[in-house]
Formats: sequence, C-alpha cells, structure tokens
Amino acid sequence: MRTKVILVCEECFSRNYTTEKNKLNTTDRIVVKKHCPKCNKHTIHKETK
Repeated sequence: MRTKVILVCEECFSRNYTTEKNKLNTTDRIVVKKHCPKCNKHTIHKETK
C-alpha cells in the first residue's frame, strides 16, 4: 500500500518533489534534505498533509 506524497521546502514553501511511501511501515512524516531550485541551496523538505 504505497501512496504518493509531496515534499515542501521549509524556507520558501515551494512544492518541489514527489515521492512514494509505504504507510504501513512509515507512519510519521518524511523529512529529507534536498536541493530547492527556488532557494538555490540544500534545505529541509517535509511531507505535506
């Protein structure tokens, strides 16, 4: 049971990435450090609701 999730930059709040996660194994929100094209640097991206 994999669902699509959208990752949002914490600084500029732009929706940059989409990914999938397994809701059975990962119940909490995904937090990764990725490159934001709008900020032009590596920032923390979190899963949206």
